[in-house]
Amino acid sequence: MGVTKEQVETTLKTKMNPSHLEVIDTSGGCGASFVIEIVSEQFEGKRLLERHRMVNAALEEEMKSIHALSIRKAVTPSQRKQQQETEASQAAA
Repeated sequence: MGVTKEQVETTLKTKMNPSHLEVIDTSGGCGASFVIEIVSEQFEGKRLLERHRMVNAALEEEMKSIHALSIRKAVTPSQRKQQQETEASQAAA
């Protein structure tokens, strides 16, 4: 039995307390492949590799059934705000 999108969301919300979380099941519903965007204060002061390791560690049990996990974004709230402002100013130009 595969992992559901909801299971991944629940685990990450519980363990990482994100201010923004987007989980996309890219496996067609079998729970084998996910794309994640996560914003968490827990990433403050951490390098990108450390952030990815934190997400993988939080999903330790789920990873036993997941074949592919793509972490599209793992940023802090301030980094997300800065990215949104940059995108907004580029869209306005």
